[in-house]
Amino acid sequence: MIRVLVVDDHPVVRAGLEGMLEVEDDVEVVGTAADGAEALVRVAAQAPDVVLMDLRMPGVDGAAATERIRAEHPGTRVLVLTTYDTDADIVRAVSAGASGYLLKDTPRAQLVDAVRAASRGETVLAPGVAARLVARMRRPPVEALTPRELQVLAAVARGCTNAEVGRELHIGEATVKTHLLRVFAKLGVDDRTRAVTAAMELGLLPPPTR
Repeated sequence: MIRVLVVDDHPVVRAGLEGMLEVEDDVEVVGTAADGAEALVRVAAQAPDVVLMDLRMPGVDGAAATERIRAEHPGTRVLVLTTYDTDADIVRAVSAGASGYLLKDTPRAQLVDAVRAASRGETVLAPGVAARLVARMRRPPVEALTPRELQVLAAVARGCTNAEVGRELHIGEATVKTHLLRVFAKLGVDDRTRAVTAAMELGLLPPPTR
């Protein structure tokens, strides 16, 4: 039997996944969890073969929980099941040690097959996710942003104006503009919105919270 833990912050989703998997003769759902912190407790107690992990959850999110699980319980595989397919989300999950990355519109039969594959130690990626990873690998490298440039961009991502960024970082507004122009050049964009979006896709800034 493949022992599975289902982790998702939506009760209806947890119940649906549990019901979907329990009808399989070779799958047993040994528990559910509503967030990453609870998942860590359940994994320690239940020792599942596969954790079906949501990604964006309050508190300890799926990527952080995946990293802990893989470090503390290397025999447990983590299969991410999420609504989100941004580069930043994918890279965080894979870097954390996830064995697979699927989207929540994955057909039932494919999801069950993915759980079986993950239990065997195989890597399972949704076709669109695989394509994004390949495209990312082929993308020309981006010149690294300096720590100060990242601070400026993070403040912009929070909605701060140049004047507000300057006050927060104790620098002049003209200096903020200079940093932003350098960021635009490095990321190959020409405005603040595109800069923030590009940085999130590259994993330089965290994705927006749900």
